[in-house]
Amino acid sequence: MALTKNERRLRIKNRIRKVVSGTEARPRLAVYRSNKEIYAQIVDDVTGNTISAASSRDKDISSAKATKSEVAKLVGKALAEKALKAGVETISFDRGGYLYHGRVKSLAEGAREAGLKF
Repeated sequence: MALTKNERRLRIKNRIRKVVSGTEARPRLAVYRSNKEIYAQIVDDVTGNTISAASSRDKDISSAKATKSEVAKLVGKALAEKALKAGVETISFDRGGYLYHGRVKSLAEGAREAGLKF
């Protein structure tokens, strides 16, 4: 029996998480994408702490009238600004089992433009 889309994504996500983990020096940028929204957080997996987070539901971003990809870019920029304030410059990118395409790619580009190094 074939896997559902979500089961397939979770398998890919687990395969990625075997390799990618966040440390204090290089935390992990985790992405979750739903049909309407996109969420991202920077996580230190050693201590289990979320260093900073941003989503398309934040007030300043949700008020912007833009396409989903443009909103994802704004989320990436907002997350990068919060991370730089917290003292994080380099991260490892965890795409969460999604293809590096579309909104996930836009989020990553926005974070890079705002100063995060992958």
